[in-house]
Amino acid sequence: MASPGLIIRVFKDKNEMTAFLVQKWREIADHSIARTGFFAAALSGGTSPADFYRGLAALKDSFPWDQTHIFLVDERFVPFSDRDSNCGMINSLFLSRVKIPGTNIHAVITNESSPSKAAARYEEELKRFFKLTGTELPVFDLISLGIGLDGHTASLFPEAPESLSPALRQKIRLAISVEYDHVRYARISLTLPVINNAANVIFIVTGERKAEIVKRVIKERQVVFPAAMVEPSNGALMFVLDSEAASLMSRKDYVQI
Repeated sequence: MASPGLIIRVFKDKNEMTAFLVQKWREIADHSIARTGFFAAALSGGTSPADFYRGLAALKDSFPWDQTHIFLVDERFVPFSDRDSNCGMINSLFLSRVKIPGTNIHAVITNESSPSKAAARYEEELKRFFKLTGTELPVFDLISLGIGLDGHTASLFPEAPESLSPALRQKIRLAISVEYDHVRYARISLTLPVINNAANVIFIVTGERKAEIVKRVIKERQVVFPAAMVEPSNGALMFVLDSEAASLMSRKDYVQI
């Protein structure tokens, strides 16, 4: 059964889905800028958010990009020019098309000598930007996530229920390197405590192939899957799905558009 307070929105039309996501982006940004003077969002790669990023690009000059800071939820340890780079994909669809200052784009630097050094450098950038001390966690205004067919989110992958991966057990680090035999590239990822400390977390999931894992993560809350472990401690959690991804959910579980 879905968690109390969880918001699930399902859209039949991808244009309406994109319009909704862009409007939520505006609402969260307006509130954050009024409160703190800036808007900090961490974005994910993958195919599901592509239309959303194109929708953000279409905002052009009608958005306060100079007060907006973009971070990465996770990144593959590849050059920005690589077709598998999350930053490269987001830059191509979105960031290169709006007037956001280069200093407001906080990429994972992948020209370090190792993924662990790249993760350490990214963690230092998080501490610097959010002015963190001690064991404080950053508070992102918005984190957008996807769900893999195996139930992973960010670069946090599932293992046997009785044996959580080191990445999922991590309680102190803000960013970590992740390497598995079944994953093509080493990766750098925000940790679960950082994700669960966000003010708003929005999952964006599309496609019929995701229907089974969507049901197991949202409706059944099978916590063997990292995506089901995302439960913001003081924030809002929303799943935005197309009708194909939601096809195994009951209509009573969500608001359909």
